[in-house]
Parts: sequence; C-alpha cells; structure tokens
Amino acid sequence: MQPKTIVQFAAAAALGAMMSTTAVAGPDDDSLIIAWGSAGPIENVDSYVNNTRYGIWFSRMVWDQLIYREPKTFEYKPLLATGWEQLGDTVWRFNLRKGVKFHNGEPFDADDVVFTLNWVANPENGVKVQRNVNWIKDARKVDRFTVDVEMKRPFPQAFEFLSGPITIYPNEYYAEVGPEGMHERPVGTGPMRVVSVKTAEEYVLEKNPDYTWGSPKGEAQVSRMVVREIADVQTQIAELLAGGIDITADISADHVDQIGGVPGFSAMQAGTMRTGYIGFDAANRSGHEAINNPMVRQAIAHAVDRESLVRNLIRGDAGVIHTPCFPTQFGCDENAAVTYQFDPEKAKALLAEAGYPDGFEIEFYTFRPADWAEAVMGDLAKIGIKANLTKMPYFALRDKQRNEGTTPMFLMDWGSYSMNDMSAITSHFFKKGPDDFALDDELAAWLEAGDTNTDPAVRKENYAKAIERITGELYWLPMFNHVRNYAFHEDLNFVGYADEIPRFWQYGWK
Repeated sequence: MQPKTIVQFAAAAALGAMMSTTAVAGPDDDSLIIAWGSAGPIENVDSYVNNTRYGIWFSRMVWDQLIYREPKTFEYKPLLATGWEQLGDTVWRFNLRKGVKFHNGEPFDADDVVFTLNWVANPENGVKVQRNVNWIKDARKVDRFTVDVEMKRPFPQAFEFLSGPITIYPNEYYAEVGPEGMHERPVGTGPMRVVSVKTAEEYVLEKNPDYTWGSPKGEAQVSRMVVREIADVQTQIAELLAGGIDITADISADHVDQIGGVPGFSAMQAGTMRTGYIGFDAANRSGHEAINNPMVRQAIAHAVDRESLVRNLIRGDAGVIHTPCFPTQFGCDENAAVTYQFDPEKAKALLAEAGYPDGFEIEFYTFRPADWAEAVMGDLAKIGIKANLTKMPYFALRDKQRNEGTTPMFLMDWGSYSMNDMSAITSHFFKKGPDDFALDDELAAWLEAGDTNTDPAVRKENYAKAIERITGELYWLPMFNHVRNYAFHEDLNFVGYADEIPRFWQYGWK
C-alpha cells in the first residue's frame, strides 16, 4: 500500500476526530495522548509475561528498577537502590531507598525486592523471556533496607538486566493478584500510576504525586496521560492531524517527510540500537546446499548495496553496521569485524568459484517492510540469485524458524531489550539456542566465556573472536541500525533515545 498524501490525510482527519474516544489532544489541559499499536496489542501489561516493545514502554512509566541507566551516557545511577557493593564473584549487596511507596500505598522495602527476584527466578512462574532472569540464583533479605542478590555464576551483565527488564513489584499485592491482576490494575512505584486498563484499546494514567524523592527518571511532566492502541498507522496519522492524539511512534519514513511539512507538527527519525541483519542457514537446517557454502554467503555480502538501502529507504540517523551487535554495546569491537564492500563483479566471481556461475533460487523471509527486502532481492538478481520473498508477522516467522528451521535466508533485526551489552544480541543468536542458525561449538564457547567472566579484558578478547568468526564465516550479514519514526505536536518537548524507549513521562509542553 502506498502512503497517503497530506491531502488525503486532511480528508481523513475529520473521520479521525469522530473516531477519538478521548479529549482533544494538545497542550491546553496538561495531558498527553499517545498512539501505538501497529505491531499488535499488549495482551498483558505485566512486564514479566509480555515481551513486546510497547510493553517495555509501558513498564518504564509504571515500575522502577533497582538501578537506573542514563539513556544518553549509559551510566548506572541509584534508583530503588541507593548503593551497591560486590561481596564475591556471584553476590551483590544492595542498599535500598527509604520512604518510597507503591501506587497502592504499600511501602517499598527489602521484602518487595526479595519476593520479586525470587518469583521471577523460578521458571515455574513462567516469565516470558527466561534469559532476562535465569541468571538469578536467589535474593536474601539482610535487613529491612538491605538485600543480597546471588547469581548462579559470574554474570557481568547483571546491571544491564537490573536497570532494564527487571522491575520491582509490591510483594503483598502481587502474591494476591498475580499476572492477571497486575494487568487489570498495575501497581508500581514509577512516575505514572494507572487509572484504568482497557486491553487492546486504551490505558489511562496519571502523575504519581508521591514521586518526589529525587528519582533520576524525573517526575512526570503532565498530570494525565492516555495511551490509545490503534493498529492502523493511517488512522493514527489522521488522529494526529485532527487533534485526537499528540504523538505516535509507529509511522514510516515517507510519513515523516509528509508530516514534517504540515504546520503545527514535527516528525523525526531517531537512530536506535536495533540492529538489522541478513541471517543465513549456515547449519543447514533447511537443506539448501548453496547457502551452506561460505563463499556463496560472501558473494551475497558483496552484492547487497547496504549504503543505498540506508540512504533511500531507512534514512534518518540509520547507518551501515558491520558487526553482529550495536557499536555502543560492551564488547562490540568494530575492528574485529570482517567487512564487505559493495562489489557486484566480485560477487559474481565468488559465485562462479563456488560452483554457481548461473546463480540459484532461494526462499527469503522477513517481517519488515517488503520494500527493504525487495531492494536486497534486486541486488541479488543482478548476480543471478532469484530470491522468493515471504513476508510474515514477526511471531509467526520466529515460530517457523524455531519449529521448522526452513528459512535459508532472512532479513530480521534485534533490539537487545535495549541493553548496552553485546551478550544481549550476539549470545542470544549464537549459543546453540533455538534461534542459532550457525551451531558453531567454538563460537558458542567464546561467547559463554565472554558472558561469564568478570574481567572486562577477558570478555572483550572472547567477544572479538566471536565477531571475527561470525563476520568471517558470514553467519550473519550485519546491515544497519534502525530508526524509530515519530510524529508529534510541535509544542511537545520530545526527545528520541538510542535504546528505543520513549520516556513519555518526561515529555511536557513548551
């Protein structure tokens, strides 16, 4: 479907205004109205039983972590914990903040931390993303405001998880209501507290009046917030232009160009740490003989014009990436990567040397916009490779890969759960798990050594070996970092962050 023009948007705006179930957006009533939903609804806002990007956004507004990671410098700062010390290779002691209350009035203390960490660490409780929590052995109360957290093994990435997906829940309330009750009435300590939840439709939040203890996250800048789940992006844009919402983060690059020229509105393409890649079935799960040949994969790498794709389709703050990780992540050594320049003639020569002078046919999968994949397909066609595109929803494609393994080549990406450590991406895909299409024992061993050693130099050494192997064998062809496309009322104080998490509570009106 071609994106609508601004004229068409204007025609749709009146319809959008009638469709709105909330007050008119804008700066006049100290509220903020947000639209998201194109990737599907949050089925349960409990941050431990969903793994959607929208769920992450929601969780940062409502709940707090022990540690805060500053989104621009990636520096760790005290949040619910005021300080910490390491007691051994596998134990950290946290001193907790006094005087903090949950939204239901329950006082925050060590019992909440111990309950939350022990609950999520128990696999029987069904945390959706086990990798986020399966490093925790247990948490133990020292006194009312001191907790010891023991890891199953040395785990140098612990602070990335404790400042990201591991949010602290009220022990008494969660023990009573569980995930379903937490979805119906979320309770945290964060800057916004939830007024109502209408699943897949609307979430109403208000400023937490007790969030005045100096959190590095900052107090909410508006008194009321409404999140509307709107699956259709065109409807989101019509609502924005008609005054039904203040901001959307779901639009395309073409929409950014169009909305940026409309008086009263701004649009932005903010670079993120989400890393796109073409993956190959180097483990021969799918039985495609050609793609199992490293020389063929090298030919593909030289055939794809990544610079042109970024310049013409991704745009904004995107750039070509040569590593199977985002360059700011710990251990992501760009000098360790084998790089491939756009060179179609070299690609043809490599194909011929590999025994495919006339090319071959291959199935190509993606869940991203078809024009991205089609640009790759056009480049491959020039060297004789006919790629047949199948576009599927993300979860369907992931399940097909895990359950069938019948995807010889695929254009995908990974946001690392917004964690600034390469273990959050590279180790996920290359340590013999369900998403590993290389199944390289030596590579997995290097990553395990990098993941578990407390010496930064040892970690970097092992990660550098892994990067060289992945790029040298071309298990992946790293492509580009993604952008998140935003459109918003021009009077909104909006900031885009590389970790792909809008801090909606921080956005006030000029």
